[in-house]
Amino acid sequence: MNKKFSEGFLWGGATAANQIEGGWNEGNKGLSIADVLPGGKERLKLLKEPGFTFEIDKEKYNYPNHEAIDFYHRYKEVV
Repeated sequence: MNKKFSEGFLWGGATAANQIEGGWNEGNKGLSIADVLPGGKERLKLLKEPGFTFEIDKEKYNYPNHEAIDFYHRYKEVV
């Protein structure tokens, strides 16, 4: 079966800021919860752990959103 999109159909997309932004510690921004939660499937469990300090521990965890695709520094060339 071959279906076609209707005339004027528009595609859309979405992403979250922590997936693209980068620059997590620049511009006098305060830390957000996305900045202190590491990547991986265990990340949300950390919030419930006693003693979770909302501090960054790069020795223990990976924070992929800190760099992401670095839109913070590259927005002019992207836009």
